Amino acid sequence: MFTGIVEERGRVAVAGDGHLVVEARTVVRDSDVGASVSVNGVCLTVVERTDTSLRFDLSEQTIERTCLRDLRPGDPVNLERPVTLVARLGGHLVQGHVDGVGEVTRVDADTTGGARLSLRVPAELARYVVERGSIAIDGVSLTIAAVDGEEITVALIPHTLAVTTLGLAAPGRQVNVEADVIARYVERSMERSGR
Repeated sequence: MFTGIVEERGRVAVAGDGHLVVEARTVVRDSDVGASVSVNGVCLTVVERTDTSLRFDLSEQTIERTCLRDLRPGDPVNLERPVTLVARLGGHLVQGHVDGVGEVTRVDADTTGGARLSLRVPAELARYVVERGSIAIDGVSLTIAAVDGEEITVALIPHTLAVTTLGLAAPGRQVNVEADVIARYVERSMERSGR
């Protein structure tokens, strides 16, 4: 379980053939073999660790369902270690189980140094997004500012632009999207109760 508060931006060293190696400073310190790490919002298991990098194996499902398949050496990635029971929950509950891939449609700078980022989410996720609800985009916990069908808009503060990969987002870029887990559980509960 994660919070969607990115700890650092790492750099891809190796990508392809079902493997991913990421260079980092902070996250490598206590991410032993077997530990979970969120990489652009995808929960991955550390299979090898050095002083400066972590290696992950990617399953076929991960490659098919996420945009980790598009990573190349040199690309930046958002990294977060799992939350502990004594940590503050600064974002929202993020599982690292990506629901689909969205596409950035617009990025508009605002007068405060931030930006409004719009993206098209997969049709099957649209029912889980509500204005002022939570969503994780590339592992970043965000609040939805507006919803228009399958297009959502989020507001990005200057800090988020500076410390996450969303500061590099441009129209056409693909991003990992995880809907709020609570919305999915509520829907399932209502289905079971016949409502």
